[in-house]
Amino acid sequence: MSALLLPALAVLCVLLGLRARMDVYAAFVRGAQEGLRTLAGMCPYLAAILTVTALWRQTGLTDALTALLSPLLSAAGLPRETAGVVLLRPLSGSAAMAAARDVLLTVGADSRAGRLACVICGASETVFFTGALYLGEAKAGSGRYAVPAALLAYAAGVLAAAALV
Repeated sequence: MSALLLPALAVLCVLLGLRARMDVYAAFVRGAQEGLRTLAGMCPYLAAILTVTALWRQTGLTDALTALLSPLLSAAGLPRETAGVVLLRPLSGSAAMAAARDVLLTVGADSRAGRLACVICGASETVFFTGALYLGEAKAGSGRYAVPAALLAYAAGVLAAAALV
């Protein structure tokens, strides 16, 4: 049933457009053109954040920050194994998922660290990634207040997860 939902919705949109005597194909092409313009506007931001994420992982900066921040994270109730997830999640969802996978392979899915890594990945947002896309596309110019507020909310969520898991 669910496999038919999207095609049925597309057919319904075409039929409603024809009923309203619209040029459905021209409207579709205009929408595709706007989508391509949006994508072209987002590409520099995507390239920047993906480059930073790759540099963090490939240069060993994540491991160095994990070692440096371990005492602070332990004091906050976060197991050392979850540090990579905590550090990478604001940058990239896929990098954080890879770090969570490493946690699950290292300590197991039933461990506190494994559960916590999954909760952090599932209940938080990639602050810099989505911020770069939305602020860049909206031509907001500066994330002066938005990014720090989002990072503060992220930190509160991680600490709440550490207290509850």
